[in-house]
Amino acid sequence: MAAYALFDNIEVSDPDKLAEYASRVRAVVESYGGAYRAVGGQVDVLEGTAMLGYPVLIEFPDLQTAHRWYDSPDYRELKALRQAGSRANAIIFETAPSDLLDA
Repeated sequence: MAAYALFDNIEVSDPDKLAEYASRVRAVVESYGGAYRAVGGQVDVLEGTAMLGYPVLIEFPDLQTAHRWYDSPDYRELKALRQAGSRANAIIFETAPSDLLDA
């Protein structure tokens, strides 16, 4: 089942580091079968109090691949660059079987 990495980018402290990260990360994501599904845009809260700053959603073939990408030597340097230039929340989640998805 597909899995997603969701990053909520809260604050950018070093735009140059984040720009370098952005220029290099797509190739690494794609080498693990990942594909960007959403990057930024307006966020409207419909229920509750959750607020995303600048969301980024990446789809992977499965949960194991998503974790392999995030923990990989290929991504390690880029992750450190992103973390040095910004503050974010990040989660990886797997889609669950659901009748809602079959409709």
